[in-house]
Amino acid sequence: MNRIASVVALSLLLSACGGAIPGPQPIGVPPGGPPASAFQQVGPLMGMDARRLTQMFGTPRLDIRDRTVRKLQFANGRCVLDAYLYAPALGKEPVVTHVDARSPAGADADVAACTTILRSK
Repeated sequence: MNRIASVVALSLLLSACGGAIPGPQPIGVPPGGPPASAFQQVGPLMGMDARRLTQMFGTPRLDIRDRTVRKLQFANGRCVLDAYLYAPALGKEPVVTHVDARSPAGADADVAACTTILRSK
């Protein structure tokens, strides 16, 4: 009986040391969280697709594609604009949901002013 009590006590002690072991995460499934639209800004470029941006600003300096986001960068000697495009729903065309603007030196710039500078070429 003493031996059984020791085994039970040891089992309880060992079970208190460990936590639940997380299962493997499915491959190709993005982690949970709010959709990109939850972070959407308001502005003149919001909701535009890549084709429309290219019509406005010409060929992008950078075109970076990832599974869930596409980044287009437009620049001239006076302004750099990064547009981030996310698909609003599965199978839909990615559209602009976030824009950053800065000077070539890296200082923050106004998005509307940068848009005007880039359009004037």
